[in-house]
Amino acid sequence: MKFQCNKNYSIAAIVLFIVEAFIATFLKDGFIRHTFGDYLVVILLYCMFKSVIKTKPFYIAIAVFIIAYGIEFLQLTHFLEVLKLQNNTVAKIILGSTFSIQDLIAYTLGIITILIFEHKIQNNA
Repeated sequence: MKFQCNKNYSIAAIVLFIVEAFIATFLKDGFIRHTFGDYLVVILLYCMFKSVIKTKPFYIAIAVFIIAYGIEFLQLTHFLEVLKLQNNTVAKIILGSTFSIQDLIAYTLGIITILIFEHKIQNNA
């Protein structure tokens, strides 16, 4: 693992962040808000890590997978109350407040998409 700035992943992370902010701000219900946003968030996290860390894509994908699943399973507890963030809208949007199997599926599909994309990039290089 080596720290190194990657312009392409930085740009992708910024674009995905803007898309996620748009979804969180303007969409309150539906598939895009509740499922596609979760799918994109793991890709966003991956791009954020990949923009500063040079290592095998699989390692970063697994780290993002663990983070996403970890936060989702924390939602089974009252961790926002423990952190005194239960009334903080931004914390609720970023960390979530309710556990959902559908979120786990969206995270998994996002990680699979990342791995397929990275595999295709490596094969074309």
